Amino acid sequence: MAKDYGLIFPKKLRKKKRKQHKRSILHCKDGTCYLCMRLEGNYRIHAVTQEHHIYGGPLRSISEAEGFKVYLCLPHHIDGPEAVHNNQENRRFLQRECQEVYERTHIRQQFMSLTGRNYLEED
Repeated sequence: MAKDYGLIFPKKLRKKKRKQHKRSILHCKDGTCYLCMRLEGNYRIHAVTQEHHIYGGPLRSISEAEGFKVYLCLPHHIDGPEAVHNNQENRRFLQRECQEVYERTHIRQQFMSLTGRNYLEED
């Protein structure tokens, strides 16, 4: 259905459905960096933190829907050798942590159906 307001192409009344953005299951957005806290014991507040989806690429929408994300300072997110986009060890650390936290309230089969992979039993 569309209302005719004298327009050539009348607008539809139906609005787009907005996606739900769940809070992180690991970390709250308070200005701290998750990796600074877990790896270095540094709880200082950073001027800038960026949201990082733990399972990226085709799983990014699942990360957003399930809360598989953390907030990272720039050196741990995109800049430098410790950044999760440059350092596979830190990336795997986050993926294992996320799976452990998710499995506290769900079973492994549910996690596997979402991601298709078990990060806890990797070499």
